Amino acid sequence: MQARARFRIFAAAALGACLIARAAAEEIAVSNYGIAANGMPFAVALEKKLYQAEGADVTGIISSQGGGTSIRNMLAGGVAYGEANPGVTAVAIRQGADLKIVSDNVLTVAEFVWAVKPESPVKSIRDFKGRKIGYTNPRSTSQALAILLLQAAGFKADEAELVRTGGFGEGVAALDLGLIDVAAMAEPVWSKYKEKYRAVAAASDLLPPLDNVVGITTTAAMAARGDFIRAVIRARRKAVEFMQANPDEAGDIVAKHYNLDPAVARSAVRSLAASRTQGIPYWGSGQFHLAGMARMVEVQRMVGALSGDIDLAKVIDTRFLPDDIKTPN
Repeated sequence: MQARARFRIFAAAALGACLIARAAAEEIAVSNYGIAANGMPFAVALEKKLYQAEGADVTGIISSQGGGTSIRNMLAGGVAYGEANPGVTAVAIRQGADLKIVSDNVLTVAEFVWAVKPESPVKSIRDFKGRKIGYTNPRSTSQALAILLLQAAGFKADEAELVRTGGFGEGVAALDLGLIDVAAMAEPVWSKYKEKYRAVAAASDLLPPLDNVVGITTTAAMAARGDFIRAVIRARRKAVEFMQANPDEAGDIVAKHYNLDPAVARSAVRSLAASRTQGIPYWGSGQFHLAGMARMVEVQRMVGALSGDIDLAKVIDTRFLPDDIKTPN
């Protein structure tokens, strides 16, 4: 009997230790992780064990095909930190989602390039009039940016035909088949195909800084998991600094986690780490860039993804940022 009692005590202790370890090891949710450039710093932080160095035992990243899915993953799975589009986040908050924006992660849309076949007569956005321009899906960033490019060229949105392709890879196929004249490509897709096509427009040259992706959490996690949230933000910031200082090594890490050719990943990381749009970097430190966020809200409203006014002050909380970047720039 005593042996059985000791065994039960041992088993309970072992189970308790297992549950503690399982609770300590966590996942975060990142929109389009493994696909789009926004999530690349999280791969570097994972590979370099920067989360653990900052006190957050992040062992995996939950990916999704969009910001809305990332938000649902967070709310359903009790995830303490995620990354999603600010417009999608604002809509979710207006619909009652228990969310706050706690870091500003991707500050521009510099990953976007619009490309044509080498022999195309389209040389610049001034030649977009009357052309078929590809975008991914209705209410997407690529749709909004296509409209902005037309406006920048002095055209109205209906002076070109915007064609839904369903994705960037599908846009490349549509360009090959002659179904569109201009394809929107975002890194790392552009680095994969840049030897085959000719770029006629780059977002970093023609568009202002537009806040692309933000860090989010729930108010419940804010109350109970503040140290974890702070640690993830610090780790991501260190990953961005590492990518800027060591773009090729960071590219090799991204290639591993994104299943990319190393040359493609290196090209994408080099380009984006060096990118500046009116002096604003692509990957931010977490510090808020309110002007870019306000612009993106307007862009989302333009394509019908948002309606009504958004009070950014009510959806942002800076308490988890390091002291030196708490003040918005």
